[in-house]
Formats: sequence, C-alpha cells, structure tokens
Amino acid sequence: MHFRECGARRWQDWPTALHDPDGPAVAAFAREHAEEVAFHVFAQWLARKGLAEIQRGARAAGMAIGLVADLAVGVHTGGADVWSMGDAFLQGVTIGAPPDPLGPLGQNWMLTSFSPRGLARSGYQPWIATIRAALSTAGALRIDHAFGLSRLWVIPDGMPSTEGAYLRYPFQDLIRLLALEAHLADAVLVAEDLGTMPEGFGPAIDNAGLLGMRVLWFERAADEGFIGASDYDPQAVAMTGTHDTPTVAGWWTGLDIEWAERLGRLPEGTTRQDAEARRAWERGRLWATLAPNALPRPSPAEPEPVVGAALAHIGRTPCGLAIVPVEDVLAEREQLNLPGTVTEHPNWRRRLKAPLAELLDEPANAARLRILAEARKGPAPSEGPDQPL
Repeated sequence: MHFRECGARRWQDWPTALHDPDGPAVAAFAREHAEEVAFHVFAQWLARKGLAEIQRGARAAGMAIGLVADLAVGVHTGGADVWSMGDAFLQGVTIGAPPDPLGPLGQNWMLTSFSPRGLARSGYQPWIATIRAALSTAGALRIDHAFGLSRLWVIPDGMPSTEGAYLRYPFQDLIRLLALEAHLADAVLVAEDLGTMPEGFGPAIDNAGLLGMRVLWFERAADEGFIGASDYDPQAVAMTGTHDTPTVAGWWTGLDIEWAERLGRLPEGTTRQDAEARRAWERGRLWATLAPNALPRPSPAEPEPVVGAALAHIGRTPCGLAIVPVEDVLAEREQLNLPGTVTEHPNWRRRLKAPLAELLDEPANAARLRILAEARKGPAPSEGPDQPL
C-alpha cells in the first residue's frame, strides 16, 4: 500500500534499502508501521484457523481425508516468498510448460520456483516448511505439476514460452522428503502427473506411495478408444476432469471446439468441420465405454445422461480415490480454465448461479452425486463392471 502510489507493484520496485528483509531499513519500517504489520499477521492467522476448523469439522463428520490442499508449482516473482527467501528461488526466469495438446503455444505461468542449488544450500528447509504448512490443515496434498519435482520448463525473462529449456531438480531428495512429511502427518499425496512424463518418474512416485491422476479424457487404449473402468490404475485418483480440461457436458456439446476456433487454437490444417467430425466419432467411442448397452446414444445437445454415465464410470474404477469437479456434478458446460489464455477466456472468475449447498440439493445434482456414491460401492454380485445406468 505504501509504495503503490509510486507505481511499485512488486518488492523489486521498492526503495533499494528495503530489498534486504533482514536489513535495518526493513526493521525500522516494521516498527513505524507496527499496527499494519500486525493486521496482516492476524489475517494470516485467521485464514489458517479457519482452514483448521473446517478440517476438524470434516473429519468429525466422518470424512476420511477432509480437505485436499494444493501445493502450487511456483510463486509470484514479486511476492513475499522471493523477497524473504531470495537465495532459495530462481532469478531471471519464469516457469511454464513447452507446447503440448493442452497448450499448443506453450505456457508461461509468470511464476518462479525453488532453485535446485538454493535448496541444496539450505538443506531443503524452505521445501520442508512449505510441505508442513500445506499439510497442517489438510488430510491430503495435491502436488501441482508434479513433473517439476524432476524437471521444470524455465523461460528467460522476456522470451516466449517456446524458447525455454528444462532445468533438472534433485528428484529423489524431494520425493523422499514429501513421503516422509506425509507419513508424519498421516496424509495422502496426489501427484499431478499429466503431460510429458520424465523418464523414471512413474515408478519413483509409485515406490514412494504417491497417487497419480487418471483423467477420463487421457485414459485411452492403443486404438485411441477409452479404456474400461476396471483397467484404471488402482494407485491413482480417477477423475472426470481437471480445471484445465473441458467439462463432460462441454466436451459432449463441443463447446471446447467452439472456443478453439474462436481463439485460433485448432490444430494446424484442421477446420471446424474436421474437428466436429472427429468429435462425433469420439462421442461414439466414449458412450460405448460408459454405457455399452444403453441405446440410443444421447444427442450432442443432451449431455446430462453422459455426465451421469461418466460419474458412474469413474466411480467403478479400482482407484483409491475418485474425484469429480463440481462443474461435472452440476453438468456445467464451461470449463474453469483454458490453458494458455489470460483474458481471452473467463478463467477462474465465473460464479455459480447459487450457493453450493442449494445447488447440491437440486434433484438433478443430488441424483448425480448418488450415482457416484453407488458406483464407489462396487457392482452387485450379478452385475458386470460396465452395465448401463
């Protein structure tokens, strides 16, 4: 607040004397503004206290895990983490992802992350503190972009994301520390292992007891058809989608294709008609897996039966956990985030039409939750794994 009047939006824009968090200028500033500093400390305490109370209430109500926290892949380059622990972080680069099907032009998240050398110099103390803070109010921890434990795509400041390079990390040290802290906290670890997997990554997280993520859209057989529920990896979390993928209803209606055309993101040489023709074929493949004996197949304008079938499919898997985004519970068509966009798509800023408790009580939404709950119980003795709903 004090420096924004001068246009300072990052700590790098502050007066030079305040760049050193342990310097006399910072100590003097804290004394002169003690009440404001105390307010921000109080706000942090209040947030943590609220999370802890929610977790206690969830466990008391019978939830085995309760809250699932998220360990972000990085932090703001101009934020408090980099200011207070500068030696532990990468400088002069941001992190992201190379071009892939989710982001054809690559991604720059405009964040930074821990430096491999900085972590080694500190004895991994910032990493351990981060894990402990995340697990202090949760029963599970999802590791965002878990491949970053092995390698991160780093992009020099001012360069496009396609001009980055992979930076290797001390994978075995990081994974062992994660497993140790989760054991001490009696918590579950989930690794977001989607995308181009580094060599040896899968066996390493399996050996450490982390759960991978198995998302409906990516679980394909050799012929590109969708695999059956019983073929999912038990040591994983089964999911209908993530915040970066189309919702079931959005995929079935082709809303994601509409967005791709609007933003010029269709694969090179592919027309809207090409994409829609392929989607029509893909719908048949998906429905044949979700409900092989249920005919006729729902039309593209009728996604609700497909959403219910997708929830049942995920529920029938042998995976240790099954997670369904709230957008799929509500049969929403718009996805939460479109990777590689900032202002072009309404990422992270759409509100639900009513409070969540009210929405979950609506008959159609409550029915979808029952479908998932019943599927998790397993098939009746006379039923096979792929019976129609």
